[in-house]
Amino acid sequence: ARPQVDLDSLVLEVFRQYKGSNTDQGEASPGGPRLTLQYITPAQVSGNADQLKQVLVALLDNALKYTPATGSVTLSLHVEGQEATLEVSDSGIGIAPEDLPHIFERFYQADRARSREYGGSGLGLAIVQSIVQEHHGRVEVESAPGQGSTFSVHLCLI
Repeated sequence: ARPQVDLDSLVLEVFRQYKGSNTDQGEASPGGPRLTLQYITPAQVSGNADQLKQVLVALLDNALKYTPATGSVTLSLHVEGQEATLEVSDSGIGIAPEDLPHIFERFYQADRARSREYGGSGLGLAIVQSIVQEHHGRVEVESAPGQGSTFSVHLCLI
């Protein structure tokens, strides 16, 4: 049996980690989008805490990277039926519809100019997807250019 992971504790831990790095001088984070925790529901899943943390960190890194300093990134965790849903939402540059089907492929980068500007190997989302699939979950994304993106990770509750 795989160990039990408190998803809510994990989300809080990662959120605090990012908040800490962003806000040393009071409220406004210097040069970065605002990160908010929208709501969080206690949720236990079975799996590997380190891997699930890696998923969250990768999604947050992407959201923060592609969101202007004036924008915001929202983190939430809610439970519906037998499923926990972890959402990372941003008000960033969004993803073009023709790129959406490919963003989980290894080394795929939506826009060459973008990867030069932001750096990155294009491995982040491929790793996210493989970890989530190992945990018998799924990742979904909704995005519109100029309107931001929402990544949802769905995992079965214990």
